[in-house]
Amino acid sequence: MAISALTVGLAACSSASDEQNVPGGGAESTGEVALVQGIRSLSNSYHANWAEGGDLFGASIGQDVVVLSDEGDSQKQLSLVKGLAAKGQVFALNIDPNTSSDTEAIVRAVTEAGGYVVTQWNKPADLNPWDVSDNWVAHISFDGTGSGTEVSQALFDDMGGEGGIIAIQGILDNVPAKQRFAGLQAALEANPGIELLDDQTANWSRTEALAVTQTLLAKHGDKVKGVWAANDEMALGALEALKAAGLAGKIPVIGFDAVPQALEEIQSGENRYVATVSTDPWWQGAAGLSLAYQAASGAIDVSKLTHEQRAFYAQQTVVTTENVTDFLAAPSAEAIQVDIDDPFARIVSAIN
Repeated sequence: MAISALTVGLAACSSASDEQNVPGGGAESTGEVALVQGIRSLSNSYHANWAEGGDLFGASIGQDVVVLSDEGDSQKQLSLVKGLAAKGQVFALNIDPNTSSDTEAIVRAVTEAGGYVVTQWNKPADLNPWDVSDNWVAHISFDGTGSGTEVSQALFDDMGGEGGIIAIQGILDNVPAKQRFAGLQAALEANPGIELLDDQTANWSRTEALAVTQTLLAKHGDKVKGVWAANDEMALGALEALKAAGLAGKIPVIGFDAVPQALEEIQSGENRYVATVSTDPWWQGAAGLSLAYQAASGAIDVSKLTHEQRAFYAQQTVVTTENVTDFLAAPSAEAIQVDIDDPFARIVSAIN
């Protein structure tokens, strides 16, 4: 079901976040499948790496990739998706819906436009691609409960198994946020010496997390012995608050997403950034877009895919000082070509 390997580097790919810069904008349709990534923001390191992965795929088939950035605004995200139909060009969309409740409207808009979409992370538990149409090619996610438990345990171990922590949550109507917090709760049950002092949402934002951490540090004072954050952007915001309070290196921090700055912190060890979790955003950008493209171009017949191929958990890795060097560099075009050719290669299990 994979398209044949193509020479990477045939063309440089470009990204755009302007609402008007939709596939075909300013040019006549060429008849080729337009390649589109839908992300929250290029200022977010995780999504920037996702976009880079999509560019690697685009280069492999000699096409540019348009990046639609919604800055966490669900209405804007849906508006951008609906705008893809403007030129009547078939498109392949790889998108991270802002919340689970946004997903159905997105996939139905793509279906009505005759496009093909792969969604990642967020969807209602009772809504599956095969319930909607073959235009919703697949949904990819990661088991946040399992990784959340494991990375939380790394934090607790660094704390010596006792003390109070504060938790900074992501967008609450968001599958990874819910699962990662469930993982934290599971780890807390297994570690009675650790107390959750408080938790608040910072909506995946580094800026909001800085403010939330400052508030919680002021509220709980010396009781805070660890900081748990549902992504690295928020963990890095928390670290800024710890630095301002003279507590960096004294209070350990964990996050998720394996963004470059977090990996550098783990490697240095200076500020006790203990662990993160890599879902490989370059893979998410490249393999997700490749799968949508293969469906749009007719290289695969979506109706013949199994349910596991259409809704699956993919591989992820907890990153600590022991393995951080394996994650510091972006993948080469050659390394990611295997996943471009076979976007199902990293399936762990079906999403039940």
